[in-house]
Amino acid sequence: MQKLSLLLFLILLGTPAFPQEQKRMNIVLIHVDDLGWRDIGVLGSDFYDTPNIDQLASEGVLFTQSYAAAAICSPTRAALLTGKYPARLGITDWIRAKFQGVSTSGEPGEFESFPDKPLLTPKIQGYLPLEELTLAERLKPFGYATLHVGKWHLGEEGYYPTEQGFDLNKGGNDLGQPPSYFDPYLPDQPRKFYEITTLEPRKTGEFLTDREGDEVVSFIKENQDEPFFVHYAPYAVHTPIMGPEDLVEKYSARIPGKQGNPVYAALVESVDRNVGKIMKELDDLGLRDQTLVIFTSDNGGLIGDPLNPITNNAPLRSQKGYPYEGGIRIPTIVSWPGAVLEGAIESTPIISMDWVPTIMEWVSGRDSVEGLDGLSLVPLLTQESGQLADRDLFWHFPHYRGSDVVPHAVVRSRNYKLIVYFDDTPAELYDLKYDPEESVNLIGSRALIASDLAQKLNSWLESSGARLPKSR
Repeated sequence: MQKLSLLLFLILLGTPAFPQEQKRMNIVLIHVDDLGWRDIGVLGSDFYDTPNIDQLASEGVLFTQSYAAAAICSPTRAALLTGKYPARLGITDWIRAKFQGVSTSGEPGEFESFPDKPLLTPKIQGYLPLEELTLAERLKPFGYATLHVGKWHLGEEGYYPTEQGFDLNKGGNDLGQPPSYFDPYLPDQPRKFYEITTLEPRKTGEFLTDREGDEVVSFIKENQDEPFFVHYAPYAVHTPIMGPEDLVEKYSARIPGKQGNPVYAALVESVDRNVGKIMKELDDLGLRDQTLVIFTSDNGGLIGDPLNPITNNAPLRSQKGYPYEGGIRIPTIVSWPGAVLEGAIESTPIISMDWVPTIMEWVSGRDSVEGLDGLSLVPLLTQESGQLADRDLFWHFPHYRGSDVVPHAVVRSRNYKLIVYFDDTPAELYDLKYDPEESVNLIGSRALIASDLAQKLNSWLESSGARLPKSR
């Protein structure tokens, strides 16, 4: 009876009662801000140098159809940490920081009104609720030391990483971007609440990405004798576009290709060289074959002014903030020597919510976690013939953005992608297998397919409890 009670207790706790013999697993999850699908060499950048990231791909699995859970940051970050769709969490737009002096957050049923827009748009959940289980909280019963470094952007004080399962927080607060990338990380003009309050200045002029990398390395050294989870979320490559002087000079002397912004290139390479610094530390400590490394982004690349673009996502259409592939398709690499395939290229569509069930399958020995929207990618990562069950992927943005983004929802089913707008804007249907550039709208010629996808989208919106816009 005592053994049975212990077994039941372990199951309820979420700890495997009879763990299989396996090598220790550390986790380094690198979650870059605004890094576009085309912004790394292994995916075709013709201007940026990313040798360390490319090396990571050669040692692991490169996903060519990896998707962010949203075309903007906060929703994707919430989805990645919880394994749930942003619509289910109520976080479907970026969360405004305190310094901006405005709020789009509210309870379900509350709406924003715009005098020149026909729809009332739902207010978002303005923070990641504490009752939501994050990946860090799921790992704590298994003895993990946990660190968050860099951008958080999931709520103000009281909702920081240390309230969400992380032992340490270096740099995460309500900001969606740094005031400056140079220590002491302050804006040119002082502004109330506009500072990284959770990262003390260290050396005047030090570049923020380098400081973040040092924080990761220090944590790994200090916790090398126990399992650790690092969520390294560099503020790079988000605006303001700044770069280390030596790298800016390097790229200023280079002939541009389709990409050609030397300052942004320096910012990209600052991420790459800190990835290299972290990988070297894992090697030096003999931890590389005990460490799962995931490299991904929170949304597509920001083009900005087309006459002076920040980056170029071609052949993908559009950019951050838009429902097209350039806004939601992202670079993703997974590496773990001896456990994950090496040098593999995987075209199965995956999405941000997949990381919680993937990691928890390896940690707990169970192949599913109840209540999550993602799927474990272990079958794809560990065997040549690995397959995932067919599934549809969804996106929901019931808001206005700028002058040309109206409330919409998206479904990808096999190779077809349907974009439905909540106003009178005509729907769009694309066949991504033959038209990854999304240049030919098939809505008028494949009505049955569009109707089937629309029904799937409507069912998902209802089942996920998505907050919807409404007419005035």
